[in-house]
Parts: sequence; C-alpha cells; structure tokens
Amino acid sequence: MLFRQVYDYIRIRMKRGEWHEHDKLPSVRLLAMELNVNRLTVFKAYQLLKQEGLVYVKEKSGYYVSPEHLNNREAAYQGGALKHASAPDIRNKLSDIHRVEASNQFSKALIDPGLLPNLFLSDYVKRVFDLYPKLMGTYSTAQGDEELRTVLAAYLNQQFYTDCHASELIITTGAQQAIDLITRMWIRPMDAILVERPTYSAALDVFRAQGARLIPVEFAPEGYDMEQVELLMKEHRPRFFYLNPTFHNPTGYTLPADQRKQLLELAEAYQCLLIEDDSFHDIYFDQRPPRPLYAYDTSGWTIYIRSFCKYVAPGLRICAVVGSQDIINSLIKAKSLADNGTPLVTQKIFLHYFQSTRMQQHLEKLRIALQIRKDVMEEELRQSGLPWTWASPNGGLNLWIQLPEGLSAQRLLEEALRQSLTFVPGAICDPLDQIEDHIRLSYSFMNEASIRIGIRVLAQVASDILDREQM
Repeated sequence: MLFRQVYDYIRIRMKRGEWHEHDKLPSVRLLAMELNVNRLTVFKAYQLLKQEGLVYVKEKSGYYVSPEHLNNREAAYQGGALKHASAPDIRNKLSDIHRVEASNQFSKALIDPGLLPNLFLSDYVKRVFDLYPKLMGTYSTAQGDEELRTVLAAYLNQQFYTDCHASELIITTGAQQAIDLITRMWIRPMDAILVERPTYSAALDVFRAQGARLIPVEFAPEGYDMEQVELLMKEHRPRFFYLNPTFHNPTGYTLPADQRKQLLELAEAYQCLLIEDDSFHDIYFDQRPPRPLYAYDTSGWTIYIRSFCKYVAPGLRICAVVGSQDIINSLIKAKSLADNGTPLVTQKIFLHYFQSTRMQQHLEKLRIALQIRKDVMEEELRQSGLPWTWASPNGGLNLWIQLPEGLSAQRLLEEALRQSLTFVPGAICDPLDQIEDHIRLSYSFMNEASIRIGIRVLAQVASDILDREQM
C-alpha cells in the first residue's frame, strides 16, 4: 500500500537523523507535492507514525518528531558503540525462507547440483590455471574481463541478431548484484518504478531498501494489459520498469513478441527505462522463446540482465549486463565502488567452459531433465485429489500454483515447515503484499523421487488444514 511506502520513507529519514527532537516535519501538502502522491496518502502515513509514538501533533501547527523516537536511537548506543539493533532495517524475505533447513525444498529456484557438469568444470579449472599461471595474483577490471565480454557479445549477436559490442557490456557477480547496482544508480527515495505483479521477491526487497515507490503491473498468461501499462507510464512517469518477460519468476509466463515491441514504443514515448531480467532464456522445453526486448531496441531504452548462474555454474556467479555506452559507464562506476570487479578467476573458468561443445551438450540434457521433473510435479499435483490450478510453463524452473479455495498460503507454509517442507508464498512476490492464494513451487532442485514424496506431503498438509476448517 502506498501510504506504507510513504511511512517507510519518513521513518528512514528519521532513523538517519535528518530530523531532530521536536523538529517540525513537512506539512501534508508539501510532502504530497514533493513525493507526487495524494494528500490523503501522506496523512495516513503520518497517522500511523503518530500511533506508533514516532511523531506528535501540535494543533493547527503540524507534525513534529517525538522525543521518544530520539530516546530509542540513543538507547542503541552503549559506551559509544552502536548496537546491532540500530542497523538499517533491510529485508530479504526469500533469503529467510532459504535459510530454513528442510527435507523437501520447493522454495529454491536452483538447479540440482547433480544435474550440473561438475566433473567437466573441474577439468576447465585445471586448464585455466595452466593457461594463466598468474591468475590468482591479478585483479579484473571493474567492467569485467575483455576476453569474456568479447565472447559474450558475439554470442548475443549470433543468438539474437543484435549488434552488441564488448564495450557495451559489463560483468557483474550474479543478476542480484546487477539489480542492486542499477537501483542504486537510478532510484532515489519515493521515485516511482513499475514492477510486475507478481515478481521476483528479492528484487522487490532491493527496490524497497532504496525507498522506491512500487507501481504494480498485472502479469497474466497472455501478458500485460498494454493500455494499463501506458496509463501507468503516463500518470506516474516511472524511472524504470523492472520486468522478467521470459519464463517469468515466479509464474513461468512468457511475454508475447508483439507486446515486447509495443513496450519499447511506450518506453521511448514516456522515457522509461526497461530493466529486462533474463535469467532463464535457455531453459526452454518445446520451442525457443521470443527474442529479448533488448534485441528489438533501437533507441537505448533497455538494460538487459543476462545471468548464466542458474544453469552453468551457480558458484561462478557470472552475469552480463548490456546497455548503451552511457548506461554501462555509469554501472562501471557503481561496480568499482561495490567490489572493484568480479573475480577474474571465475570469469576465466566460465569463459573456457562456455565456449566448449560440452556446454551445449549439457544444456540439451538439462532441458530434458528439467522437463521430466516438471511433468512429475504436475502429475503428482493432478493426482492429489485437490483442486490446485496453474498454467503449465514452457520453460524456467517454477510452477505458480493457485491454492484450493479457503486455503491461505501463509497457513499452509506454517504447517508445511513442521513437516520439513518449504515453498515460496505468493505474498512475498507481490508488491502489494496481498497475494494469499498462490504459492511458487520449484521443480529444479529435487530429483523425481523426492518431488513425488514432497508433493504428497504438501497435499496431505493442505488436506488436513481444509478438513479442520470445515469442522
């Protein structure tokens, strides 16, 4: 809800000490103008702060910082040292679920390590150190290894008929770092951004940490309502639209090619950057997906995030970000401040494996294995006797499941955890925190036998809850 975002914005500024004891806060009218929101939204945020004792009201004067707020900040100090309790409130709901140890892991959208080319990769590790004996004593540049960037640019050009140059590409330590760097460079507190509903939950947490104002765009199996997208761009003038249009996480949907082209026209018309997260492009089952948006872009409104972590070697954390030269130059500065460059050794190992024939053989086998696991999960869901519903994806790692009527995702998760089973509840993928009737199940991390056992456990837990509800 928007007033909650305004509440967080004010609270963060108070935590930083930008306002002191008894300081007058901006009026409802002024803050509404500054943030480009309705006055009622700001009023509701101030009322919540008042209820929590963080601000107080002087009649006919306005809102002021409560001394109680300052006392809470001072209590965080002991002997001049800042306690951990006063650290910034940073959330990563997906990480919290992943940290839970469980026998049935349906929450992790990761490839089963048994499906990865571990022995082949060990051969390439040895080969790389023979080729580059001083590798461990050398830093990468902040932009990334030039040899790797040249190979990846050629690969993208061949795959998508583009004209990408190595200078228009930066290597990041995974897609998550790319999202974080882009957000830090382009988002200021309360800037509007468009995000799909639902979307990748860790990206939502990055945007919230930066104070972004999240504007949801519904994503259905047939794509977006393009008229709604245009209205939102026109009304909010968002800084960017973060989207995952190919085998979308969490739903598995794929945006049609015609909508991709329309979206680029809207981006140019309303000067809205498109942040295209494309982590699953090569994980297709029957037919290749449409070309990415960036392949149709002739005006430089797309930043293309292409991760290779999921299906090649997650431990190497290799991701390529493609954009115009100005965009890449900005990201190089941000990257140099973040870690001064992705480790060169991981880039070189990835480079030599990526160019091998074994890589293509691995991909072909992996697609078959993942499709089998998806089919097994769907078969068990159908045979469970419960009215789960979903749109079967043509790629990716996940099923987006609508729960039987009357079953809450949060209640199901609480009970499932007691049975050593995890999944991702829909609410954490929702910019509005309201989706309670969907869950994400990942079929990529567990083998076929474990998937069968896990789905049966899940179905039994769900049946028990529904039976108790009907008593």
